[in-house]
Amino acid sequence: MLTVNSVPVEDTFAEAFPMTAVRLLVTADSPHWARVAGTAATGYAASVIGCDAEAGIERELAPSETPDGRPGVSLLFFGFSRDALQKAVTNRVGNCVLTCAGTACYNGLAGDPGRAIKVGGVLRFFGDGWQISKLLDGKRYWRMPTMDGEFLCEESFGTVKGVGGGNFLILAESAALGLAAAEAGVEAIRGVPGVIMPFPGGVVRSGSKVGSKYKGLKASTNDAYCPALRGSVDSKLPEGVNAVYEIVFDGLDLASVELATRVGVQAACAKPGVRGITAGNYGGKLGPHHIHLAKVLA
Repeated sequence: MLTVNSVPVEDTFAEAFPMTAVRLLVTADSPHWARVAGTAATGYAASVIGCDAEAGIERELAPSETPDGRPGVSLLFFGFSRDALQKAVTNRVGNCVLTCAGTACYNGLAGDPGRAIKVGGVLRFFGDGWQISKLLDGKRYWRMPTMDGEFLCEESFGTVKGVGGGNFLILAESAALGLAAAEAGVEAIRGVPGVIMPFPGGVVRSGSKVGSKYKGLKASTNDAYCPALRGSVDSKLPEGVNAVYEIVFDGLDLASVELATRVGVQAACAKPGVRGITAGNYGGKLGPHHIHLAKVLA
């Protein structure tokens, strides 16, 4: 069996799936207000099972990296379709970025023009007839008057076909040791460009399986990995494992998700108390992207 820092890694794969992705560059007068806007816009976006999108702050941006020379944040949003993504992004930008002091919002992906979604082109109506359109270097921007000046938003945002649901599970001796390992994995993954971890703090305590005994429920608790159910179900927990944490991540392409898997597992396995690593394998029911742990860690 493959091991990383003497931690056994199960010969299995994480089952990921295609999603449509968009990147937003949000700027403000200070890093604080850029973070405020980014945090608000990406809130309640952990899983498309129950949210309108999966989203997160990709990274903070220096003034030299933004279109208007101000500090900012890069945000990634993922949805199952362009239509669903446009609705989610437009609502979130309108409610959380437009309303935030001193912000502006720009497209962060080139993408195929035919697959772009409209954001500023929809939000412009908030200007109530006072909005102004500007075409610069082939890109259309909308300026909407606000009580502190104006909100500038690019009309269209490029999309790409990304990958959602990359994951691995950390089997640990205790919740405290497992969480420390998960935090190390999250910190390592934060350094991978084009990847976000949509769940709170990047860590999932309530891992799920596909389906449920209750009609209409798409997902339910992953009982095989719940320590409290050991002895009552067909448990997959080895002796000595008393807590499991999952790290879930979405990426702009498969290579980014594979890299996130590798650096995340390596960082987690460097912490004490980790008894094993596995991944969410649902027998092909969930998605076509199979990220084999042995392959990406080799």
